[in-house]
Amino acid sequence: MNLALVLLLSIPSTADIRVNDTAGLARAMRDARPGDRILIEPGTYKGGIMASIQGARDNPVIIRAADPKNPPRIVGGGSGIQLTDSSYVEIHDLVIERATGNGVNIDDGGTYETPSHHIRLQNLVVRDLPAGNHDGIKLSGVNSSFVDGCLIERWGGSGVDMVGCHLVAVQNCTFRKGGDSGVQAKGGSSEIFISDCFFDDYGQRGVNAGGSTGMQFFRWSVSTPAEKYEARNVRLIHNTFVGGTAPMAFVGVDGATPEYNTIINPGRWAIRILQETREAGFVPSRNVRFARNLIVFNSANWGEGGVNIGSGTAPETFTFKENFWFCRDNPARSTPKLPTPEIGGVYGKDPLLRADFQVPKNSPAHGYGNPYPLTPKL
Repeated sequence: MNLALVLLLSIPSTADIRVNDTAGLARAMRDARPGDRILIEPGTYKGGIMASIQGARDNPVIIRAADPKNPPRIVGGGSGIQLTDSSYVEIHDLVIERATGNGVNIDDGGTYETPSHHIRLQNLVVRDLPAGNHDGIKLSGVNSSFVDGCLIERWGGSGVDMVGCHLVAVQNCTFRKGGDSGVQAKGGSSEIFISDCFFDDYGQRGVNAGGSTGMQFFRWSVSTPAEKYEARNVRLIHNTFVGGTAPMAFVGVDGATPEYNTIINPGRWAIRILQETREAGFVPSRNVRFARNLIVFNSANWGEGGVNIGSGTAPETFTFKENFWFCRDNPARSTPKLPTPEIGGVYGKDPLLRADFQVPKNSPAHGYGNPYPLTPKL
């Protein structure tokens, strides 16, 4: 066999597969091979499509709209789309709505030692889920993955819910008219990065770093650590939160860094420090660094000085540095009640926010909060 033929045979086969009905889409996903591009024609497809797909590092399986300007709609089903034990898969430019369970569900099939990994969900619209524990995007046992540029609106549980996920980024997303939380990371999740997102009327908690997980559902990154946690090393940067009850909650978390976020008119608190999992061996919520954030609030909606502290936590390990606090209706009440003294905080100065919540260059709050223009998804 000559060298040219050997090289030809070593290149993975790729194919564009166009589908225009539910059966064809389900078949294409079931039979997908590395390098396949499944192009979904405009139209309405029945949800509840399930598959286990194995792409390759340099040849992912791509599932996307044939025409991103006229995206197909996946309607209904327990989950609109569910991938189990999958790797190197991208899903782009789809509308997923009215599922009775979760909009998109990515999981490890209960085989915790073999997580799904290298999944990219991009430019999806997920909306209109029932009240209760029904998530826009559910990730259970998913590693090294991205949720990028998605719009999630009118969900019941979490907009994006991560259970036992590691090295996952949620970025450039819009969360609107939510249920319990916008983004949640729990169940032993670690190395979670949430950036450049817009949370608008997101529900009870904008980001829930940690939470409450049944012991059988924890997925640690390597092995069960000596000191257990719901979430570890969660970074929140360049996000904007408008309305809701509390933009950030730290619940059984072991390390988080919220920096350069803008918080506008929270319903009750700027942050919550809570402990919901209380089994032996779990650390108290601890080691959070809250810095260079911009918080604008009204006194009528401000409780406990802006910070809610539950029992069984370690608020003394929280650090507050150089945040900008402004009470719109009573600037003299701008100083929050924090569990530790703040270093270099600014209180009572009007940030002169623009209508798009940006800080102008002539503002005393220039250099605080989210510095980037918002581009909410429509």
